[in-house]
Formats: sequence, C-alpha cells, structure tokens
Amino acid sequence: METPSKDPFFGVDISKKKLDTAMWGDTRLWSFFNDAEGIPQLISFLQEKYPALVVVEATGGYEKAIVKALQQAKIPVALVSPKRVRDFARASGLLAKTDKLDAHNIAHFAYALHPRPTPPSTPEQIRLDELLARRRQIVQIIQDEKNRLQKGSQEMRDRILAHLAWLEDEEKNLSREIQSLIDHQPEMKAKADLVRTAKGIGPITASSIVAEIPELGLLDRKAIAALVGVAPMNNDSGKKNGKRRTQGGRQPFRCTLYMATLSAIRFNPVIQRFHDRLIAHGKAKKVANVACMRKFVTILNAMVRDNRPWRSQLVLA
Repeated sequence: METPSKDPFFGVDISKKKLDTAMWGDTRLWSFFNDAEGIPQLISFLQEKYPALVVVEATGGYEKAIVKALQQAKIPVALVSPKRVRDFARASGLLAKTDKLDAHNIAHFAYALHPRPTPPSTPEQIRLDELLARRRQIVQIIQDEKNRLQKGSQEMRDRILAHLAWLEDEEKNLSREIQSLIDHQPEMKAKADLVRTAKGIGPITASSIVAEIPELGLLDRKAIAALVGVAPMNNDSGKKNGKRRTQGGRQPFRCTLYMATLSAIRFNPVIQRFHDRLIAHGKAKKVANVACMRKFVTILNAMVRDNRPWRSQLVLA
C-alpha cells in the first residue's frame, strides 16, 4: 500500500452488528458496533483523522444511520453500490473476501475513484423514499395474491379476496400520501409537475424521479444514463467485439422507468417514432425498448436542467 495521504480515504464495511473501518495506506482495522453507542465512537474517530472521503456500501438499510451521522458531522461520505466495489476488487486482483479485506477494498476504491459524496437527504426526501418503497412492496404483494387466487380453493379464494381488498386500499392510501407530501414541498412539486408534461410519466413515476434520482438535471446525458443503468457497456477484447449490455444503476428506478417507457412507446409520439425506427432497422424489441429508456431519461434530464416542459423536447434532444 501507498503512504496515507494527509487527508486520508476510509472504507467502512457495514453489517447488522459491526462497522469495520479501514484507511487506505494503513493495514490496521478498526471495528465499532453498529448501534447508538458505536456510531458516535466511529464519528469521533473519523473526526480526529480529517478524512478526504468515507465510502460505505448500500446494504439494505443497515447503512442509513451511519450515513446520516456522517453527514450531520460534516464528514464527506459516498454511498455506493456493492457491485461497484466488487468489480473494482476483481479488477485489482483481490478475489478473497473477509470483513478486513472488504473494508480495505472499500478504502482502496475510495482512494482510486473518488466517488461523488452523497448529498444529505431532507426529512421529506427520506419520508418520500420510505413511502415509495412501501408502495412497491404492496404492489408486489397484490400481484402475488392475484396469482394465488387462480389456484386456491373457494375458502382460500375468499380469504385472498379479502386480503386483496385491504391491500388495494392501502396502495391507494400510500399513493395519496405520496402525492400530498410532494404537493406540500414547492421544489419537489415543481420538479414533479415539470417531468409530468412528458407523456408516459404519471404521478408515481414523477414521485420516483424526485425521490430516487435527485441528480436529474445536474449530470450530462452519458452520466445520467449510467446512473440509471441504461448506458450500454462495451464487452470487447482484442479482435472480439462482444455485445454491449446495460448493467448496474439504480434498480428500483430502472424498473419504474421501464414501465413508463412502455407507456411512452404507445402514447408519446417522439418515443414512439424513435422505437418504430429502431424496429424498422432490425433491432430486437428488447434492445429498442432499452434504447427508448435511454432517450427518454436523457430528454427528461435536459428538461429539468433547462427548466423547460416537454413541448420543447425537440430542441433539448
């Protein structure tokens, strides 16, 4: 390892119980409990080191408290996808996996790639994210119950129908709460209203954009496509030209964007013409759909960047 820099880079490997912490250029590992006592201890430790950046992985929710604490302490922190760190470790020839190695791999990732610090979320953004996540869960449970309805006995069907009625009411309640929250936040409402001028973007998709893609309008077209996970990645080696594939990105929003794009292909003349042209040139339907997703999100990005509604999209594109 190299000598630690004056402003060191840290990686924190997060689990349900522990926060294993490593500094790039140092072989030691510091461990803290992931609880109300351990998190302040980690913050105090890092404040003494004046880190240039702390990188943590998204771990299904266990990271939320430490990210919030770091942001409140004004310590720069970047929340990254575990896949990015794993791919970086493989590229560096580090295939073994232990808590100590994981923390050092994250610290190396922080030092080598300098990911953009994650901006603090407002209480309203956190609440909106929670509501959207819960609505997604309810929608999935509704679909599961409908599938079970086809196979159950009459007695079970009655129980399933009663459960479905409750679930559908809950989904409506969540949708109303999501819309009410956005309506009472002027910046959120302005952004949601702007993207909804595009045919294919409904209230839930607009809410997802506000909550899950706050970078929309702040990045260039290539960066926003990569962030969402619709940028084609090369797979070439020597004389071999492999198929380009999309990967990574923010999975929940990519699913939302996919459904919005299917609607746009039917009802949005610009996306519809683009899709038809791709199909006419022999592109597979799935490839054409992903290309439409990429075009759709880059136009939305330009709309938010310039604060211009969809009617101006021909200029923006």
